[in-house]
Amino acid sequence: MTVVNMDAWLWWLIGAAVLGVALVVTTMPELGMLAVGALAAALASYLGGGLVTQVLVFAAVSTALIVVVRPIAVRHRSQRPQLASGVDALRGRQAVVVERVDGSGDGRIKLAGEIWSARALDAGASFEPGQQVDVVEIDGATAVVM
Repeated sequence: MTVVNMDAWLWWLIGAAVLGVALVVTTMPELGMLAVGALAAALASYLGGGLVTQVLVFAAVSTALIVVVRPIAVRHRSQRPQLASGVDALRGRQAVVVERVDGSGDGRIKLAGEIWSARALDAGASFEPGQQVDVVEIDGATAVVM
């Protein structure tokens, strides 16, 4: 059995590729950071660094990435998307009164290009056609405005 004598930098590149594939398969970002550490160790080896230097570069780069990048990635992953959709996207928008709106719910507004039934948030308030109103909430198929 013959053992192929390969340079150490090539072994580090193979290790980085294996870690990259494992990253894609498992979607664990830490493996990507280890792969970058292996690439840095391959560069250190290619530039003539000894085995101890290569291992120290791998450990330092991998640890630095995990310590710095991982908390940022976790924070971004835990944030809710800022994109609202459906009726959530209509809250807070302005609309134009088409038919008189009061507390009874018989009025109509033009909201996001569509005609909606509407009622005033305050039962004593009323809005005349042409007035701008703010949508406070959507109650079923009725916009509550003020």
